[in-house]
Amino acid sequence: MDKNRVGQHISAEFNQELTVIINRVLLMGGLVEQQIKDALEALNDANKQLGAVVVTTDYKINALEVAIDEECMQVIVRRQPAASDLRLIVTVIKVITDLERIGDEAEAIGQVALARNATDDSVYVNLITMGRYVRQMVRNALDAFARTDLELALEVARDEEIVDREYESILRQLITYMMEDPRNISGTINLMWAARSLERIADHARNIAEYIIFLVKGRDVRHLSLEQMEKAARGGQ
Repeated sequence: MDKNRVGQHISAEFNQELTVIINRVLLMGGLVEQQIKDALEALNDANKQLGAVVVTTDYKINALEVAIDEECMQVIVRRQPAASDLRLIVTVIKVITDLERIGDEAEAIGQVALARNATDDSVYVNLITMGRYVRQMVRNALDAFARTDLELALEVARDEEIVDREYESILRQLITYMMEDPRNISGTINLMWAARSLERIADHARNIAEYIIFLVKGRDVRHLSLEQMEKAARGGQ
């Protein structure tokens, strides 16, 4: 996080509280990234043991969301922050909500990995490629948050549109695969759910990018087109 954003308060304790909160958000983000990585690896390698780890460790992310949310509420009550500090707290609350939901989607992919048939390797190539791209989006969104980097936030928003197109392409591929052999229907439906989870993770990464624009510019860019977002991010206050 930009040190100028948290380093100019009358109270040194307030500075410390904000720094601790930001660091805990980034810790939560790191756990979420690892969940995505493990889920994709489990799916790619038909690693049921790793898939089970993904499914059973989501509670750590949930616990962090609750803890950080409580810390934010306490800061609001004690400090009654105004202007940019209040935007920071609001942004944190929104970001951790999306991170928790990303964790849920990673858990869903882990569930698919538990049911995967290891002989279907060729079907998974595009899905895993999409997954790695989505994971990079999440990493970029967290980096953009840590540095309040508007340009990187906009890159995440642009990437979300690419993921949407890739998702549609994968769905067409999977539908064709089912039509070629009805015996593939059950396993292919599971892969559709995994693809849907990846598409939703990309949506949540874009949400985080939108919150960064709100944090820096004080403008709500939800539901705006990419062009409108870019105009808001690059315009004046």
